[in-house]
Amino acid sequence: MTDQRIYNFNAGPAALPLSVLEEIQASFLNFKNSGMSIIEISHRSSYFDEVINDAVVRAKRLLKLDDRYHVLFLQGGASLQFAMIPMNLLSDGDTADYINTGTWSTKAIAEAQKMGKTIRVAASSEDKNFSYIPKGIAFNPDAKFVHLTSNNTIKGTQFYDFPDTGGIPIIADMSSDIFSRPLDMEKFGLIYAGAQKNLGPSGTCMVIIRKDLLATANEDLPTMLKYSTHANKNSMYNTPPCFGIYTIDLVLKWIEEEMGGIEGMEEHNIKKADILYDFIDASSFYQTTAEKYSRSLMNVTFRLPSETLEKVFVERATNHGLGGLKGHRSVGGCRASIYNAATMESMYALVEFMESFEKENKS
Repeated sequence: MTDQRIYNFNAGPAALPLSVLEEIQASFLNFKNSGMSIIEISHRSSYFDEVINDAVVRAKRLLKLDDRYHVLFLQGGASLQFAMIPMNLLSDGDTADYINTGTWSTKAIAEAQKMGKTIRVAASSEDKNFSYIPKGIAFNPDAKFVHLTSNNTIKGTQFYDFPDTGGIPIIADMSSDIFSRPLDMEKFGLIYAGAQKNLGPSGTCMVIIRKDLLATANEDLPTMLKYSTHANKNSMYNTPPCFGIYTIDLVLKWIEEEMGGIEGMEEHNIKKADILYDFIDASSFYQTTAEKYSRSLMNVTFRLPSETLEKVFVERATNHGLGGLKGHRSVGGCRASIYNAATMESMYALVEFMESFEKENKS
């Protein structure tokens, strides 16, 4: 145990900017002189109206969204969206293309199939254990949408360039790289992201949906599972995850006012990833698991010469104040999740430890 903050490389819930945490701390007992904590104020109050509306405005400004898009805050995480998307957007006779790049896209495919929807796996990288992003994909011109996972947290791969779909709207699970780089939103009909990696605490999912796509959505669904329910009520049909939305608003403010917006955030993220990948590439002791031109800027996955050494590495790193470096339970190995809030200081500290560990254990 320590009374000092560690360098947090957890995959989610993940690190948040220190200035955001400090602002939360300062306002936690008395939010804007209301005499109440942010977790006590009514979601119907003017206090919370200001919070949620500011979060929507900042999200739209950062992504350069116009009035064609709704920004929603939903519960159930990104995993609920695996079902909500086909439920809302695929009617009888409709079909959709899915790209399978690993665990989360695999789950999205399975949920669509459970709904009895007609989908096609247009491309997959399963043949090489999901170590790369497929290219040159031929899409069904009759597909209602193309679904993909922009960044695979477990396998450490990421779409650098999004595919040319011939005008078919892309629906993207961006849970682990939303607001990390600029997007050409003209390609997207819907993006969604669980907040706990790059936006805020767990319990909130941001959904950005284009209004023309929403207009085609099925209405014969349970009330809480319809996008229109939440779009029509500014995400407040029922009590929303107020604290999560408040934190998201502060994170968006941080990106916009402290990090130079999305462009500045991307520059920062590239520099961080380069520090770690350059070190690993120069080492014969560590090896990344993703193919070079598909490697994620958010999740650096790597292996050591043996599983025994990996276990020792994670334990030693933890003792040195470097937390969350154990790989996902499904694949093992090691993983450094370096989302937006990860600092340059944390990257130098990690590389310094990795270099020292290599010298001590290299045969």
